[in-house]
Amino acid sequence: MSSLETVSDSAHFRVENIGGIDKTEVSVPPGVTILTGENATNRTSFLQSIMAAMGSSDVSLKGDAETGSVTLEIDDKSYKRSLTQADDQITFAGDSYLNEPEVADLFAFLLESNEARQAVSRGDELREVIMRPVDVDEIKSRIRELESEKRQLNTEIEQIESKKNKLPKLEERRTSLQNEIEAKRESLEQIEAEIEAHSTEIEQGRSEEAALESKLDELKQTRSELESVRQQIEIQSESITSLKRERNEISSKLDDIDDQPKEPNHSLEAEIDQLRDRRQSLTTEINELRNLIEYNEKRLSTSNEELLELEQSNHSSLTDQLIEADTVTCWTCGSTVERSQITSTVDRLKNLRTEKMDKLAEIKEELQSVKSDQKARRTRINRIEQLESKLDEITAEIERRESKIEELKSSRVELTSEVEALETAVEQLESADFDEILSLHKEANQLEFDIDRIESKVDEITAQIETIEDDIERSEELRKERETTMDALTDQRTMIEQIEAEAVESFNDHMQSILKLMGYENIERIWIERIDTSETTNHSSHFELHIIRTTESGIAYEDTVEHLSESEREVTGLIFALAGYLVHDLHETVPFMLLDSLEAIDSPRIATLVDYFAEFSEFLIVALLPEDASELDDSYTRVTDI
Repeated sequence: MSSLETVSDSAHFRVENIGGIDKTEVSVPPGVTILTGENATNRTSFLQSIMAAMGSSDVSLKGDAETGSVTLEIDDKSYKRSLTQADDQITFAGDSYLNEPEVADLFAFLLESNEARQAVSRGDELREVIMRPVDVDEIKSRIRELESEKRQLNTEIEQIESKKNKLPKLEERRTSLQNEIEAKRESLEQIEAEIEAHSTEIEQGRSEEAALESKLDELKQTRSELESVRQQIEIQSESITSLKRERNEISSKLDDIDDQPKEPNHSLEAEIDQLRDRRQSLTTEINELRNLIEYNEKRLSTSNEELLELEQSNHSSLTDQLIEADTVTCWTCGSTVERSQITSTVDRLKNLRTEKMDKLAEIKEELQSVKSDQKARRTRINRIEQLESKLDEITAEIERRESKIEELKSSRVELTSEVEALETAVEQLESADFDEILSLHKEANQLEFDIDRIESKVDEITAQIETIEDDIERSEELRKERETTMDALTDQRTMIEQIEAEAVESFNDHMQSILKLMGYENIERIWIERIDTSETTNHSSHFELHIIRTTESGIAYEDTVEHLSESEREVTGLIFALAGYLVHDLHETVPFMLLDSLEAIDSPRIATLVDYFAEFSEFLIVALLPEDASELDDSYTRVTDI
């Protein structure tokens, strides 16, 4: 990756009562800034202040303060965030630079307790750390949605193809009916001519003939209405059958869903709130332990080799609370103690901090699991509600159509009675003198009825043909839509694998580069192997860290993390965090990268590491001891007074 282009002016911070800071103002230009000073000079506290401004909650207040604040001015914008201590918890208010700082906490703010940084040393599942910002459940849900869309599109396309195959027969049937209409019209014309001839011969029967014609016309219309009612009954019955089939399908889908309460699970919400509270409490304790350790390490670094005079402070009570062990009398009474006693206590505090960090990781994992359960429950409840709503709609439609059928059946009975009555009236009007002409009228009426009926069928077939032709035109759009859906489906299915592959590639490339620059003896290679476990576990893969060393004779062999030096482990953890930083594109959204607690690495290598990391962040801010800072490029900005 090439050097970043600077897009911001200097970032200005105003800080009050954060960590060990009373009040300070610091301006940080783009590029590398070195916070240099001895231990307990508020370097880490200033890094926490930056984190607070960005939106992180992994921040502590000054021990004797109930409120604090940090203001960030950057790119002509201002962000102010306030902190308040209440009931052993810190609450936050105001505007932060990031709306969702969790990913930055994991991969950009690389303080000593940073989880990604420590993952290598702790033997954590590295894949889980890298993939934590990725909402795998959301991706799986989107995959299911796209699969459903694809199935629906396939069904529509198949239906259109099936209808397309019916098109020749429908057109053939329409042509046949049109020919039949023409034949009947020719017959009707002949009969009407015969009727006209007979009418001119029988003048005296005009009145009787007129009455008969009127009844025949009425009979024709009534028969047509009766046929229409019968057709409507058939159509409604077919629709009801289809709706009942759909209702059964929806009922089956509902049966497949677990019969659990539909209301939100308040116990899950309460558990989430409880876990969040515990997370905040542990974060606060860890930060306080960090400050306490720094405080005592500063006292240990003094020149007095015999006695160490300790001042009265909040640290004494805090120590009692945190270590729950034998207290050091001097911290409360002001007497002197042996240096070894202080060292022992610091060691116990460090061990306790490690325990707290492990517990914090467990709580974060549990919180993620409970949140996933809550989301799955909400999704299931929404699905049930959708299906039940659809079921109610279909049931109402079935009832409406059944009611319509009852009305149609009643009309059918009435029309049937009318037809029978009209047929009787026509028979009564018939006489021997008019048998032939009456027979012609009957035949003509029947032909007209048949023509109307056939024309209705032609109209229906024409409508079907036009619908199919419209669907055929639409099928091309459906195919394009299906192709788009399949592309999106492929993207979603490969997203997780792609992120994993990019993370592995990024780590391996940068690890190889940094090892060459660092010059660690007999380390040939440190690399991550992505192993597919889809057939044996619920996860698709896991990351396996490999360490390859060489003997003096040049023979390569695989070693373990436990055998790495502290310096080597620190560098490996930092490069792993860098891989997460890059794969999640934090360089595009998070202008600050923070480095702290690099003392395990020797000074020349720290300089190499800082130079390497400088490429990837607009603002790289590093906390270093003076002797380590002296090895870095003189062009880098130094901040010595915080």
